[in-house]
Amino acid sequence: MPVLLRTLSVALALGLAFACTRREPVPSTAPPVRDAGAVAGQHVVQASDAGVGVTSEQARAAGGAVPALHKAQRKLMGTIWSITIAGGEAEPARFAAERALDEVDRLETMLSEWLPDSDISRVNQAAGKAKVHVGPELLECVRVSLEVARWSQGAFDISWAGLRGLWDFSAESSQVPPSAAEVKAKLPLWNYHNIALDPVRGTVFLKRRGMQIGLGGVAKGYALDAAGALLIRAGFPNFLIYAGGQVLVHGKKGDKRWRVGIQHPREPRHFAFVEIEDGSLATSGDYEHTWVHEGRTYHHILDPKTGFPSTRTSSVTLIARTGLWADAIDTAVFIMGPTRGLEALRDAPGGPFEAAVVDPQMHLHLSDNMRERLVMTANIEPDGLIGSPLPPHDRARPTP
Repeated sequence: MPVLLRTLSVALALGLAFACTRREPVPSTAPPVRDAGAVAGQHVVQASDAGVGVTSEQARAAGGAVPALHKAQRKLMGTIWSITIAGGEAEPARFAAERALDEVDRLETMLSEWLPDSDISRVNQAAGKAKVHVGPELLECVRVSLEVARWSQGAFDISWAGLRGLWDFSAESSQVPPSAAEVKAKLPLWNYHNIALDPVRGTVFLKRRGMQIGLGGVAKGYALDAAGALLIRAGFPNFLIYAGGQVLVHGKKGDKRWRVGIQHPREPRHFAFVEIEDGSLATSGDYEHTWVHEGRTYHHILDPKTGFPSTRTSSVTLIARTGLWADAIDTAVFIMGPTRGLEALRDAPGGPFEAAVVDPQMHLHLSDNMRERLVMTANIEPDGLIGSPLPPHDRARPTP
């Protein structure tokens, strides 16, 4: 029986890799950054320095139980990116990690709508006027985005950016929602059918003036895949890359898989963890980028049908083979909600996927294949409600 998906916390340590939202403490090595966009996830890495940067000789001298871990970190795409490489010599590993971050930096110059000269900004500036020749990176992001939009019947739609200016979840936000009339006036701009992609000629065209597209749901995943491919080519196949609520892992950490925890949407704890060897885990949640107005909490994941924050889901955690597909599909499932989202996931493009979804009442919904790998750190009541923490010796897979 299926169950649910999206905002995750990851802290990278020797035995456990977990992420933290911006509401949690920020280590001195990872200063908080303001997110560049309303729908781009902002997280910071809480990392243990233990074992990071030690040489192979030092690891062997310590008994060889833990491989040398080499780390690089940088602020990119409105969040903190952190790369941890397991094994190899320190200097070449760090060089490869820095080159991978350079690749993310390069991609940001093309895929960020916040940079006026980027490919996507040129497309937005020409909305309703002209087709724009763009690079293969933006073409691929738009292609996948349109495929996900068609599959999800518009639940995921990069033309959300037409509502930019109405909603602001930045640190400087006035924290006042737009009126229903203001949203209704701009809602017609949010329609993926008006995005024209010509892969042969290499052009993107927005058919209506005032339209905009934003890649907060795909650019980070695309960049994760590119950075990971660079590390593999450089001869470092064992790594974890963390980027604001999403991780990409390849290989192992010594003889162990990378372990990633799933954040409880309402409490400062994890309710489960998974171990991953190759793939990407992405989380979306209604506890990211939030503010309260007149007793109601507003978050950054908007429903295309209403133009207001979606109310069907509290969090979605998705595991996929690539960062790009994980990034896009988890947002779609969040908007569709637990029942419809998990049913649709069986036929989703880019799969297979594994998903854990938490509804607003804190009931857990799982895809069947997620049951096989999830290890619970909290009691799950018969009706699926996430309960109290479990002691380590009682942790187990969820029952059917």
